[in-house]
Amino acid sequence: MTTTDENKTVVRQYIDLLFNRGDAEGADQYIAEDFVNHDPPFGATADRDGMRRTSMMVRAAFPNWQAEPFLLVGEDDIVVEVFTASGNHTGDAVMGVEPSGRQVTLQGINVFRIRDGVIVERWGRLDDIGFRAQLGVK
Repeated sequence: MTTTDENKTVVRQYIDLLFNRGDAEGADQYIAEDFVNHDPPFGATADRDGMRRTSMMVRAAFPNWQAEPFLLVGEDDIVVEVFTASGNHTGDAVMGVEPSGRQVTLQGINVFRIRDGVIVERWGRLDDIGFRAQLGVK
């Protein structure tokens, strides 16, 4: 069984690899095959491939995207992350909006369940409305 600190390290490394570095193959390393996303972001599917596609979409639209977890709290097999992420919209169009170069910020909370060193479940609340407003989506 993994420790709480090891579980927090898994979450940190997952965020860094998929979202900060844009390495979508990190999904296979940090997300279980039977992963369930209870709150898939941005219309993604609720499986591991949905998280892979989400990270690819974010990095394609915001090439300098950086997610900064400013609070990680662990208890048994659960890790809660409170974060702020931001990047400049200089890449692909996203949500029908062409790149503007503007910096966009996203705040949120994720709850992860870890089993044997990989993420098996995610629950999340993102500031979708604020994110869309910054993009100019009505």
